[in-house]
Amino acid sequence: MHQPEVARLAAFVLALVAAAPVACAGWSAWLAGAFLVEYLTHARPAALSALTDPPDRRPLALPGTDADLYVRAGLEAGRPMVLVHGLAPTGKDDPRVRDAAALLARAGFDVAVPTIPGLTGGRLGPEDVEPVIAALTARDAKTVLVGVSVGAGPALLAAADPRVRDRVSAVLSLGGYASAREVLRFWLTGAYAYEGIQGRAEHDPELVRAFVHANADRLEPASRAILEHADRQALGRLLDAPPPDLQRYLDALSPLRVAPAIGARIFLVHGRADQAVPYTESLRLTAARPDRTTLVLVGLVEHVEGTTERGWREIRDLFALWRVMYALRGASRA
Repeated sequence: MHQPEVARLAAFVLALVAAAPVACAGWSAWLAGAFLVEYLTHARPAALSALTDPPDRRPLALPGTDADLYVRAGLEAGRPMVLVHGLAPTGKDDPRVRDAAALLARAGFDVAVPTIPGLTGGRLGPEDVEPVIAALTARDAKTVLVGVSVGAGPALLAAADPRVRDRVSAVLSLGGYASAREVLRFWLTGAYAYEGIQGRAEHDPELVRAFVHANADRLEPASRAILEHADRQALGRLLDAPPPDLQRYLDALSPLRVAPAIGARIFLVHGRADQAVPYTESLRLTAARPDRTTLVLVGLVEHVEGTTERGWREIRDLFALWRVMYALRGASRA
């Protein structure tokens, strides 16, 4: 963002703090606002880092995967959080994942980050919910669960799992999906639609080949051949009536299927111009589980990163995002 935009953001944060209750609530307001300024501006300015000490990063022992724990500096314990990364070849060690976890720790959370094996190789499977469940089990209090991009799938599936459902105080999905079938349709054909809203994005045809290659062992030969060689229209018809093997696979990955079983409060944040996962996926999930679900569609975020959008919407979007961040800090007390 340019300097005038940064000034407006900073002024808005100050206004939020002035309007917030004093003492603890005021400090929470500062942390939530400073987090957003640093996150949305790619640390220009590093508003939160200037206010806080670097967190401590240490290994976290979990069955079946590697994990790290980011612990806030100081004597007061942070609020428990589990961060589920999106597509990241190096998992928890991806620089973007590490930066996000450290910034969340500076905002007052103790952040557990498990590597999701499927998301390191572009082959998400039902088994990838297990590292999230293990991370939730390892926390000693109710926990905020954050899923980023495709990582929102395992996060939401874990939040509905009876083994750990009661351990989750809130779920944040940032640029996540509801239906694996519909997000696959978007990736393979560029088309998205929901309740009269429709559109198309141009995607690299290599996406199809990469998906088929990564998931070849999950698909029967007939499904594999169709996905490899079909055009957009044929791919669309395939996804309208998937073969049984593909249908089972997609159903198992779809939070839409289990959304009503999630007991925690849900926050769905999605960029209106998201070209990786269409915002209609968050609309779809909201409709499936409207109770205690907050939907925030913004222009300040593209997929999972800040944009340079300007105008009156910027202030409205920032206020909506601040309310989510402030609510997450409160939810983790539950």
